[in-house]
Amino acid sequence: MNSFSRTANDSASSDDVAHKLAALSHPARLEILRRLGGGRSCCCKEVVEHLDLAQSTVSQHLKILVEAGLVRYAPERQRSRYQIDEAALAAVSASVAALVNSCCALDGADS
Repeated sequence: MNSFSRTANDSASSDDVAHKLAALSHPARLEILRRLGGGRSCCCKEVVEHLDLAQSTVSQHLKILVEAGLVRYAPERQRSRYQIDEAALAAVSASVAALVNSCCALDGADS
């Protein structure tokens, strides 16, 4: 077995991380996450107030973040609330850090 072999579990994990990273690949979605940061939950209208985007556009971006598992959605009477899934975001961060560490290790390289 060579060092480039992947197990089915690695592939599923890689697919999940890639899906989450794709959701993070738009500047508006990064701004939405910043707005939702700090444990806040917000409705779409509250997010729209801080971005120069239409409510329908923000709603679409929130949908992508929810589908990727990075944001949780809680329906309420009149307004749905959105909140970052901190564990999911931390898992993506850890996966990227592990990838960088495994790919870019400077074994014995000069500084």
